[in-house]
Amino acid sequence: MFWDRAAIFYDFFVKYINRRTHKALIKETERIFNNSDIVLECACGTGMLSVPAAKKCKHLTATDFSEKMLKKAQKNCRKYTNASFIKADIFSLPFKDNSFDKVMAANVIHLLDEPMKALSELCRVCKTGGRLIIPTYINRSESGKTNGFARTVGKAGADFKQQFTFESYKEFFKNAGYGKADYSLIEGRIPCALAVITIEK
Repeated sequence: MFWDRAAIFYDFFVKYINRRTHKALIKETERIFNNSDIVLECACGTGMLSVPAAKKCKHLTATDFSEKMLKKAQKNCRKYTNASFIKADIFSLPFKDNSFDKVMAANVIHLLDEPMKALSELCRVCKTGGRLIIPTYINRSESGKTNGFARTVGKAGADFKQQFTFESYKEFFKNAGYGKADYSLIEGRIPCALAVITIEK
């Protein structure tokens, strides 16, 4: 699996290649959490956003489909006793409806064949009035050109199924029926769009 192989070098990408974007993203997401939150994170990777979530929330359950990514995330979060890590599929989460105050899935929507299905599952496990936190890399310019990052990692094995601009990312959620949302664009070498959606059921 590509993501098991990528676990070896992914922290280098987080901390150096796209440091400016990730540093700002960590700051933006950290302030969303509070100490009463029960949080689910899907596609946690090596724990870039698991750390700020665990730092602020009551309990974090971090999941990923890649066991090697999970091991890295657990190591990066080792000082936080309020975090647990399990392998899980974003399309079929092993949690009851309305289980979490906040549900986060970072930089994964653009990789999925069925992003709407994943979004529905994230919504299912989030409490009414809770929030979905969904940052995603912007891999297409407003002129329609795919950026070099998307082309390079695509050749390596990370197939970008969705090519988002900031505007088309906002439209994606509006078309899915999620009208109550806040959006921000985080600039950097590889920009990231952050969607924070309040769940109304």
